[in-house]
Amino acid sequence: MIEDQEYILLKIRKIIAEQHPDAVLVAGDIFDRSVASEEAIKLWDGFLVSLAGDHIPLFAIPGNHDSAVRVSDHSELVDSVGIHLSGPYDGSVRKVTMEDGDGAVNIYMLPFIKPVMIRSIFPDEEINDYTDACRAAISHMEVDTSERNVLIAHQFVTGAARCDSEEIVGGLDNVDSSVFDDFDYVALGHLHGPQHAGRKEVRYCGTPLKYSFSEKDHVKSVTVVDLGPKGIVDISEIPLVPRRDMREIRGTYDELVSRENYEGTAVDDYILAVLTDENDVYDAMPRLRCVYPNLMKIRYENKRTSETREISDDADVTRKTPLELFEEFYETQNNDRMSDEQREFAGKLIESIWEG
Repeated sequence: MIEDQEYILLKIRKIIAEQHPDAVLVAGDIFDRSVASEEAIKLWDGFLVSLAGDHIPLFAIPGNHDSAVRVSDHSELVDSVGIHLSGPYDGSVRKVTMEDGDGAVNIYMLPFIKPVMIRSIFPDEEINDYTDACRAAISHMEVDTSERNVLIAHQFVTGAARCDSEEIVGGLDNVDSSVFDDFDYVALGHLHGPQHAGRKEVRYCGTPLKYSFSEKDHVKSVTVVDLGPKGIVDISEIPLVPRRDMREIRGTYDELVSRENYEGTAVDDYILAVLTDENDVYDAMPRLRCVYPNLMKIRYENKRTSETREISDDADVTRKTPLELFEEFYETQNNDRMSDEQREFAGKLIESIWEG
């Protein structure tokens, strides 16, 4: 999806040029793996260079999918041009102070942390879960609550909604939003859907693109935060329109390939096709791709998939013919009865096998 990512970064650059922000915050994951592809690294580097050229400060932290060491590569060097990159958590958090007409704004950069990391750094503190870990890390920041404070973090805050494309740790990674009470605004990464967690000032901006069909109904956006005097925070969103959307289409195979149904639609989108045919369509994926070149997935919804049937445990199989047993098996698998043609074919096949 490099082309899609390049396209959406250009859209974000346009928004930045129009909004003239004092800073851009990136709350991880910058990449989807610890060793990113060359193309992804070049794209990220180009984005940083463009912001540095326009003298727009950027603050970025690594997420759980990133390599914190690689993300912070040359961080001391690029600090001089306003690109502030957080490395692995070592017991201290990077703090950068900016000034505006209302005074100081302290930006704290807390990379993704786990309880095991915090226990090793603060062995005398009781760290039982992710909430304890975040609370301990924040307590060592010595935040001055009389000033305006912004935190960039990458955690799962209790009550937020996940989707299929996010890593799930069975609920053990929940962080209570109360740990962030000392901050006027918390820019969160980790979850793909734009949303707040607890109070509106603790917010996930979400991903700039859709990365699974569980996100097909998301409206992706850039979050714009306007910090006024202490306690005054205004939050708005600017929608991001992708080069290709991710969406679901539904119908029989014949309906989906009918020109009158697809003509004028964005056939290049990333597509999940839900086929309602009662019987599986031979070679459906390559045939549908003749119309929808970026078809990603096919799912059937019909009588066969709508319910699960079971043969009762007390069924006396010894009193039933092989054809009757096969009919029961067919009905269990397909949630439908065999046709007369199918029954005749199966009967002849069973007879030939029996004779053999």
